[in-house]
Amino acid sequence: MRTSRISRDTSKVANSLSARTKPLRATQGRTLKQYGFGAEQPVAAAKAAVKRELGDESGSELSSVPSDLDENLEPVDTTVTSLHKRKRGADTPASGTTTQQEIVTTQTPPRKRLALGVEPDTIATKDKAKKARRAPAKKIVGGNGKVKVEPPPNWEEVYNLTKEMRSKVIAPVDTMGCESLAEGHRSPRDQRFQTLIALMLSSQTKDTVTAAAMRNLQENLPGGLNLESILAVSPTQLNELIRMVGFHNNKATFIKKTAEILRTSFKGDIPDTIEGLVSLPGVGPKMAYLTMSAAWGRDEGIGVDVHVHRITNLWGWHKTRTPEETRASLEAWLPRDKWHEINKLLVGFGQTICLPVGRRCGVCVLSERGLCPGAIVGKEVKRVKKVKQEVVEGKLIKQDVEVEVERGVKAEDVDGDAVPDIEDIGSPSKGRRKPRRLAS
Repeated sequence: MRTSRISRDTSKVANSLSARTKPLRATQGRTLKQYGFGAEQPVAAAKAAVKRELGDESGSELSSVPSDLDENLEPVDTTVTSLHKRKRGADTPASGTTTQQEIVTTQTPPRKRLALGVEPDTIATKDKAKKARRAPAKKIVGGNGKVKVEPPPNWEEVYNLTKEMRSKVIAPVDTMGCESLAEGHRSPRDQRFQTLIALMLSSQTKDTVTAAAMRNLQENLPGGLNLESILAVSPTQLNELIRMVGFHNNKATFIKKTAEILRTSFKGDIPDTIEGLVSLPGVGPKMAYLTMSAAWGRDEGIGVDVHVHRITNLWGWHKTRTPEETRASLEAWLPRDKWHEINKLLVGFGQTICLPVGRRCGVCVLSERGLCPGAIVGKEVKRVKKVKQEVVEGKLIKQDVEVEVERGVKAEDVDGDAVPDIEDIGSPSKGRRKPRRLAS
């Protein structure tokens, strides 16, 4: 039986919109979109489109389309109705619709979001403190050719916050530093000599060990620790008394030679000039400036050790390769009234918070406020005991020493309250510093 044109068109539309429980495929949605079928009311849109095409406004024949289509047909997902790229400057989607970027942002893991090109600001991430940028001291040449050094812009804030942190902790240098090891009941000459000996012993040695060696000399040398007792003691006995410090063999030789030079060239007292101090065996610029400050009370330079050199470079105050370069850089702009205290300040800071291995940035105010460009998170230090072997006069001597090994810590445990997870201790040599030659 032949059917009318209206019946055939109606049948075609009904077949394409047959009731189903699954959403329309992308190709079907694209076809309906071309005919002007909306995603929210597909059946009503279909009826209106066919009526417009047939020029029939009554729609009597279309009333035979099954009514259950309205209940079972699911809306077309607007994120897949078009596979074409949107042109730049295109209008944003109307309110109530969901864009592809919003779906990716809310339903896709963070790593895949970045791969899909989602803007970083749409990704929900944990707030992190801003990392400071390096702002070193700058040299400014004036009109007359004179060079002036402009200090780092935030150095006073960093310095004052460090002093505040140091006031809340007691570091080994505060109670066992070289400046405090001389015996107060001795004569000024003997106190100056003891200060020099303490600094000579402190190279490559912790303050606690240096203090123990000094106490050993003060209590076991006949007549106590002074120039005469060092001249009288044998090299072997002196080496035995200081054997707990690093490189004790070399230091025992240096101390004996220094005592002889002081007796013959400096009238039994230590030199009162930097040139005279650095001429002594085993005394370098750092020891000389610290000795001048502690023994003679004159601040002629900054005593820069590994802590001062390392921390000031982490702060971005300069970019230097050696402690001597750091000293020259600091002396160019740091106020002279801080030359004496900066060594003890930063040594204690490096012993308690800004450790050489496993810096405790999680408890540092500078890291919290974004003032330290070198701040890191997630590492602490594990101290392990090892046996150090050394041959002395043909005999093998074993000594227990401590070495520092890095260990990982979770980001949420950087406050130091939780026990960190040990990632990899590695070989026994991991974390050990390479020995350096002593100043001669």
